[in-house]
Amino acid sequence: MSEVYEYVPHRLLRKRVRDIASGAEGELMAVINENVSSSAVGEHWVELAYVRLSSGREITTAVYNIESA
Repeated sequence: MSEVYEYVPHRLLRKRVRDIASGAEGELMAVINENVSSSAVGEHWVELAYVRLSSGREITTAVYNIESA
């Protein structure tokens, strides 16, 4: 199996964003292309956005759910 993740540049990194799916707002900390497959037979990669909320807790969401807040 290859690497399980890689960082992806994004124009909103370190900016305030809103997760459309949950309505949560916070700072976009990273966008990662992550291999979420459970076996080495077939890889399945998704781009996840890591958002730090004002409480300090981080959530993940699909990168396409992120918009500028």
